[in-house]
Amino acid sequence: MVQTTVKPPTPENVADLKKTIKRLNSRAGQMKMDLHDLAEGLPTDYETLIEEATKTYDIYRQLAELKQQLKNWEKLL
Repeated sequence: MVQTTVKPPTPENVADLKKTIKRLNSRAGQMKMDLHDLAEGLPTDYETLIEEATKTYDIYRQLAELKQQLKNWEKLL
């Protein structure tokens, strides 16, 4: 789980956060496609549906938190 950091918002920290968001966004997109593929194949592998949906939800929640942190940091610069 990605946690928001307590670093002061410097231009370098903002750049690092943007890189983290970009990587996480890429992972989230792949997880979304995997979940879609799993749903299309139902009822095959239905046992993994809840686990994959939870993982996908968690990564998008983390992404939203980091994007909010980025907005807050950019206001402070």
